[in-house]
Amino acid sequence: MPSDVRDLVHQKGVPQTDHTDLESVIGRLDVLYVTRIQKERFENASDYDAVKDHFSLTVKMMSHAKQKMIVMHPLPRVNEIHPDVDSDPRAAYIRQMENGMYVRMALLSLVIPPTQ
Repeated sequence: MPSDVRDLVHQKGVPQTDHTDLESVIGRLDVLYVTRIQKERFENASDYDAVKDHFSLTVKMMSHAKQKMIVMHPLPRVNEIHPDVDSDPRAAYIRQMENGMYVRMALLSLVIPPTQ
């Protein structure tokens, strides 16, 4: 998390902690927002290759999560969420994608005049 964002969150009095092991905290989460490792942000391919497969959310990990937790992801994914997680009702990213499509459609209908 960028330091300016962390500082702002701290100023607002929101507690925050850093963790390097999702499995040790997944049982305490209400929402897990997963993003992909963005290859385009790396200066060289070897740095990307060193971390690209470091994390993948699995069904086994989900077995330790709260029954009401949701998993969000902006999509498209690479391999940070195993496809078997898709069938878990807590996997909200497909609904998230669909709802986002409807919001974009509604916004476009407001800015593009209807044709006659």
